[in-house]
Amino acid sequence: MSTFKEIRGQLIKSLSSDPSPATAGDMWYNSTSQTLKGVVLVGAWASGGAMNVAKESAMGMGTQTAGLVAGGQPGSKNESEEYNGTSWTEGDNLNTGRGAGSGMGSQTAGLVAAGSPFGALSESYNGTSWSEGNDLNTGRQNVASAGTQTAGLLFGGQGPSSRVDALSEEYDGTSWSAGNAMNTARLGLGGFGLQTAAVAVSGDNGSTKLTNVEEYNGTSWSEVNNNTLGRQNVGSAGIQNNGLIFAGNSGSLSAATESYDGTNWTTIAAMATARQAVQYGVVGTASATFAAGGETPSVVTTTEEFTTAGTTKTFTTS
Repeated sequence: MSTFKEIRGQLIKSLSSDPSPATAGDMWYNSTSQTLKGVVLVGAWASGGAMNVAKESAMGMGTQTAGLVAGGQPGSKNESEEYNGTSWTEGDNLNTGRGAGSGMGSQTAGLVAAGSPFGALSESYNGTSWSEGNDLNTGRQNVASAGTQTAGLLFGGQGPSSRVDALSEEYDGTSWSAGNAMNTARLGLGGFGLQTAAVAVSGDNGSTKLTNVEEYNGTSWSEVNNNTLGRQNVGSAGIQNNGLIFAGNSGSLSAATESYDGTNWTTIAAMATARQAVQYGVVGTASATFAAGGETPSVVTTTEEFTTAGTTKTFTTS
């Protein structure tokens, strides 16, 4: 029989009491309680600050403590709002109001592209004001994105006449160029990661809520393990080997959250309120993100924050 040392390469310490502090991944044997213990990461959703303007399908970017949402529906909004982890503050308006595009980058170096109705526009943000950039090659809405202001990626979406796209386009900070298409065309999908290491997940092919997942390596898309719940209009966060999707519409409004470790999907803590069409774009990490606005089914200002923290767990053989 293999020992823990042979498998893991180290011995477990025997301690009379739990260590303090302990960090995620630590493991020990408590000789007083005669139990094997360790610290695991557990995620949970909590209420955040309310936005100033109710909206759905806004374009999001940044982090949980330095976030940005721009535009949104209904009414092709042009407002942008900045989030500091506690409250929202009005920022400069977009040059062209729209929703259902997608956001990339940070609060001080952001990018939005595409949007309703089937737009090809892109705009960049410097932390103060928005500037028009070069257009996409193909206008569309209900898209997903990955990357940054100077190395962005936009993929999927919906075009005129109910066209569902598998297209991807790459941005170098100045111009958009066509990349290789996804294997499965879809709209309302989730996306996260970088231009050279992205994930496309779920969405709708025009008739079916999908669980298909694809990874992009900067050149081509490859099919990988499916996620659990077929849905569209999801929020997303993270990088290719540590990502999240949340909220959406699976035929009814969803509060579900799924995490991705680069191989497998796991269902984790649900949101407090089921909703769809929270911000589109990559916001934060798999350990710290937010869901702003959306349809519950009314359009709301509410924000929920997702955060992981280490908690001590007693391991058993059952």
